[in-house]
Amino acid sequence: MNDDLLMKLKRLAVVETDQPLSKMTTLRIGGVAKYVVFPDSGIALDAVISLLKKENVPWKIIGKGSDLLCSDDPYNGVIIRLDRHFRNYYFTGQQVIAEAGASIIALSVDAAKNALSGLEFASGIPGTVGGAVFMNAGAYKASMADILDEVFVYRDGRLEWIPASDCELAYRSSIFQKHREWIIVAAKIHLKPKDTKEIFALMDDRRARRMKSQPLDQPSCGSVFRNPENINAWQLIDGIGYRGKRNGGAVVSEKHCNFILNTDNATARDYLDLVRDIQQKVKEKYGIELQMEMERFNWQNE
Repeated sequence: MNDDLLMKLKRLAVVETDQPLSKMTTLRIGGVAKYVVFPDSGIALDAVISLLKKENVPWKIIGKGSDLLCSDDPYNGVIIRLDRHFRNYYFTGQQVIAEAGASIIALSVDAAKNALSGLEFASGIPGTVGGAVFMNAGAYKASMADILDEVFVYRDGRLEWIPASDCELAYRSSIFQKHREWIIVAAKIHLKPKDTKEIFALMDDRRARRMKSQPLDQPSCGSVFRNPENINAWQLIDGIGYRGKRNGGAVVSEKHCNFILNTDNATARDYLDLVRDIQQKVKEKYGIELQMEMERFNWQNE
């Protein structure tokens, strides 16, 4: 361990050492990260990033880790987490300003309590506001692109608001996936007035549908593959006969086969090999290349 770097980081933020990424992801897979840092302000965030750039130390922002497949290798860099301090949000009329570390589920519930509609689709997404913007998260034919006004971004040593129109929001993608050195700090979201009871009724109905159709009681990263045009990824996986297919501790869900579950201490290799096996079989049978929705992190030579 680099004691000098650790000492410098501790001057700027709370630091934890030798923390397993498996505890930071919903999939419960991943090796040990050398440092995990929790900056408590924009000034601290700037100081941490400046230090890491000066020391040439790799770093990664992680929210709730709901869309990450981490390798089992050690990560000899710094994980920066905003979900401890950057999790406030403020309602101003029909707009909400939310920090990146805020839970998107909690935000959707509080929006409903304030009789504001637009975040119902996000009421079952186990991530942060920052992660939702990064992925342009969506469900039920709605997404962040429909409600996002501006994003507060740390880039090139500055904090600045950029309009949603500049964020290249598309199906499960955004400009932030091209510029991973940019950090989403907050977002401005516009909502619409609606009766609170109606909003909660819709959210309750969708919750019941998710519980019935998705394996929410076991570790996963949600949908593994993006839906190709005109067909759902789960239909292709079902079509190759892979419902219930197992590789080591990783298994395709019987309930929803676009979910791959960590049922028995799956290794990252178990998981990735099953993903690639599915991609190959779907390509052979349908001529369609399935694209992963989740992000791979800390994989060498892949």
